[in-house]
Formats: sequence, C-alpha cells, structure tokens
Amino acid sequence: MYNGILLLNKEPGFTSHDAVAKLRGILRFRRIGHAGTLDPMAQGLLVMLLGKATRASEYASGAEKEYIADFILGVETDTQDTTGNVLAEAPVDVTETQLRQALSSFEGGYDQVPPMYSAIQKDGVRLYDLARKGKEVERESRFIALPLLELLSFEAPRGKLRVRCSKGTYIRTLCHDLGQRLGCGGAMSALTRVQAGDFSLENALTLGEVEQLTKEGALQQHILPVDRLFASLPAVTLTEEGAKRARNGAHAAQKHLLTGEIPPVDSLCRVYTPEGKFLMTGKGGLLDMGPPAIFCHKIFGE
Repeated sequence: MYNGILLLNKEPGFTSHDAVAKLRGILRFRRIGHAGTLDPMAQGLLVMLLGKATRASEYASGAEKEYIADFILGVETDTQDTTGNVLAEAPVDVTETQLRQALSSFEGGYDQVPPMYSAIQKDGVRLYDLARKGKEVERESRFIALPLLELLSFEAPRGKLRVRCSKGTYIRTLCHDLGQRLGCGGAMSALTRVQAGDFSLENALTLGEVEQLTKEGALQQHILPVDRLFASLPAVTLTEEGAKRARNGAHAAQKHLLTGEIPPVDSLCRVYTPEGKFLMTGKGGLLDMGPPAIFCHKIFGE
C-alpha cells in the first residue's frame, strides 16, 4: 500500500482524470487522487496523492502554481486555446513595448471571468456541458492573484510567459484577455506547469518512469511523505498520552505537548508522535472558553 505524494510529469493529450486511471493501472492501487487539474493540452507537474494523502486534496489544490505559457495573438477560439474552433482572426501590429504595457495592467492580479469551457458549475450543470451545446451563460468574475507575470519572449504574433498564480486561475483566459486588451485577440498555444507549492517539475516522473520503477520495486523511494504538503505550518510533538488521545479524536492540551506551541484558534499545525511520525493536522481551539488546546483536523498517520 502506498501513502504519500508522487510528482508526475503529465504528457499532453490526456486529462488529469486519465492520469489517475493510468497510475491506478500501473500501481494496481485504487486510492489515488491529484491536486490541481491540468487540461488535456497541458503538460508538466501533476501532484498525485496516494493512500491517506488523498485526504489533503483540498489543501494541496490551494497552493500557488507556476506555468510557462505560449500564446498567439490575432486569433480567438471558443476554448481560448488553439485546440478550439476559431471564432475570429485579426492582423497583428503589436510591438514588444505595447505588449509589455498591456501585461502590466494584469500584474498583481485582476478580476477574471472563467471560460465557458471549464468544470465550474452553473445551476448544477458544468459549464463545458453547456458550451458543447452551443450555449453561453453569464459567469461571475473572481479575483485571481498574479504575483509573477513575466514576458520571456515575443516575436509577433507569438510569445511566451512565465506566470505564478493563485488557485482558480485560467491561463488560457489570461492569454485571451491579453489579446482583448491589445485589440487583436489571443489564444494560448501551449502550457507547462513547472511548480505547485513547494514541488517542482524537475523532480517529477513520467508515467513510463513510474512503470519502470514499479517493476524494479524502486518506486517507494520516490514517494514523498504526506507532511511535505504542510511544510509551511508550525509543528508540534505530542506525548504518548496526547498522541493516543489525538488518534481517538480527543483534544490535546498544553500538558500533552513535548515540543511546539498550541496554535491560535482556528489555525492549523502539523502534529507528530513522540517518535517523530506525522499523525495529523491539528486546529487550535479553546476548551469551553477556557485554556487553549489542539483539536483533530485530519488524521494521516496510524
């Protein structure tokens, strides 16, 4: 049985769901999920969660992501990337200076309207299901953070961007919106995820490499521990009694701490056994408005 994180270098041409199915076939193990979907045309880092690590999918999906995105100006498609049907074409008379000025208006973040070809639900129906029927509905914009937006190259009509962004960002929509800002239209032509939280593409394995390592019985050494997902959280270590209470869902008070401090109310921490094994994520709270304590958030250890 596998428990932990496997960094996968997804190839273009299949969905993140397909990647899960392929990995299940290789590992002959069903409890597999992923953090942060990649479109079929996209490639790069896909953080796979194995075993008890699947309990952390919501937390892991919220991490900042970094991408290298190729775009082409002068074309608009229904999917906002070059896999879609062309809706409009226009001549491109854009200088690099004009492009940089347009990009500067997106720096830091902006209110982005999600594309119709997305998994977002509207009245219980996926937007892409409506789009495939030729329907378009109003979508609410939402602020997406762009702490890094860098132009890597540009030779009209094609260019390349490095983008670091918050959860929920659609890079193809950014390319589309950039084209709109320039007045000529634009679409994403390629996308590679190079970073997700603290995880990097350079440490990821292809499906072929995973299959080979599995046959050799050497995959385990490439599976990262679950607590790597929570590296930014403060750590506490419990006594034997405290660890026993935590496993049973009870709170751990100050007297149950070996090291670390009880976090503020509603703040998370990493909780370890006296032997140094990761046990759970804990949440700070108060006992009947009295002394502070750690309450179980999600258990990952035995």
